[in-house]
Amino acid sequence: MDSTVETASQRERDAHATPQLAAPRTPARPPVRAWLQPALIALVVVAAFIGCYVGLQRDPHPHRVPIAVSGQALASDVGQAMGDSVEVRPVADGAAGRQALERHDVSAALSTGSDGRLHLDVAGADGLSTTAAVKELVSAYAGGAGLQLTTDDIVPLVRYDARGLAGFYIAFGVSLAGFVLAQNALGLAKLLHLRHRFWLITGTSAAIGVVAATIAGPVLHAVPAPFVPLAFTLTLLSAAAAFATKLLGTYLGPVGIPVATLLLLTVGNATSGATTGADLLPTAARAVSGLLPPGAAVRAITDLSYFHGAHAAGPLVTLAAWAVIAALLIAYRTRSRRVSGTAPAA
Repeated sequence: MDSTVETASQRERDAHATPQLAAPRTPARPPVRAWLQPALIALVVVAAFIGCYVGLQRDPHPHRVPIAVSGQALASDVGQAMGDSVEVRPVADGAAGRQALERHDVSAALSTGSDGRLHLDVAGADGLSTTAAVKELVSAYAGGAGLQLTTDDIVPLVRYDARGLAGFYIAFGVSLAGFVLAQNALGLAKLLHLRHRFWLITGTSAAIGVVAATIAGPVLHAVPAPFVPLAFTLTLLSAAAAFATKLLGTYLGPVGIPVATLLLLTVGNATSGATTGADLLPTAARAVSGLLPPGAAVRAITDLSYFHGAHAAGPLVTLAAWAVIAALLIAYRTRSRRVSGTAPAA
């Protein structure tokens, strides 16, 4: 009986005893990379953005701007006087020079009138920066030679794009839309099969192209290009931006998104030639200008709008190549991971 009482007493003491809680675990310190990577990426992006957009426009210099010059003697004099600033292309007469300008083969046409005056034909649609640079060069030549100069803009910009920036804003907006589309597609990797995400990107890119072309053309009248070719160009641009972004995200992981930001939205748009003419950019910027999707799109939009699409085929091939090659590389990555037995990250 005593043992029974003792056991009950022990149980009572145990019931009222304060339970001993395990000491909380001290969380491990986050790795240094977790602090440095976001900060470094942000600093690189802001430095590249300001460096490209501000740096490329602070002191543009013409470099081998193509000019049609009528008459061998005048062509020789202009070439010697202007040096590497222009690329002189001799033509038979002023009419031939104007035809070359209307086909977008040159940026200006210089001829001598019957009264001995110099006459300069320019294309405002080729970009205000390029037109201003050519006028300055020819005016300096005419002043040095003691000749009077008259100027005529034979391919002017439309009324609702007086500064010639519509192409830049369209390319930037469509590239941004494709970039955002790819980001969302990357987040759907666990919900949608790769082929479904491909259909999503392709279909939405077409919708982006149609919406952008409708707003820029029939609604705002800022781009006089035919609607169907313009919509097709912008569809290709959106698809190129989306598949390129998805490609970088697939191969590089989280770092791929800022890399795409630098490549497409920063370098691509800054070197597109819309705000600063391609012939006025530094050597490195000129080299990549027409090879990146925004630059190719700006060239296609300009040619379709003002030069009857004379040189639009090359930029369209560039845009299509970006989209197709990126899609193939994404598909290859997914297939190779499935064969090796690892989970696809596409």
